[in-house]
Amino acid sequence: MKNINKGGTAKTPEVFFDAQKGFLKIKGRSIPENSIEFYKPLIDWLDEYANQPQTNTTINIQLEYFNTSSSKCILDIFKKLERIHTDGTSVSISWYYEADDEAMLEAGEDYESLIDIPFKLVEID
Repeated sequence: MKNINKGGTAKTPEVFFDAQKGFLKIKGRSIPENSIEFYKPLIDWLDEYANQPQTNTTINIQLEYFNTSSSKCILDIFKKLERIHTDGTSVSISWYYEADDEAMLEAGEDYESLIDIPFKLVEID
């Protein structure tokens, strides 16, 4: 299974999904012209990864900003991970937010309430 390694742009986040290590990272801004088009390969990758996940899967999310359509796609990613977790694999999510970014903290809290996966809210300077 191929890893995903996309550099970030002004409108799309940096993405790194490593199947061998069970490590996923999304970092930056997520305001693509077409969120579904941007996130579909990531969701498809998770469908394939779910067939043979690592014992432990970790995802780090560190977004400065995301639009409404991205928020739905991020929830779709979390739902895929929730299925992997429900099937008995350890999955953990770390949601990074800047100390003064109330909106990102609240977004993380909202996601945490919607999914059944160990979820850490991590404040950064």
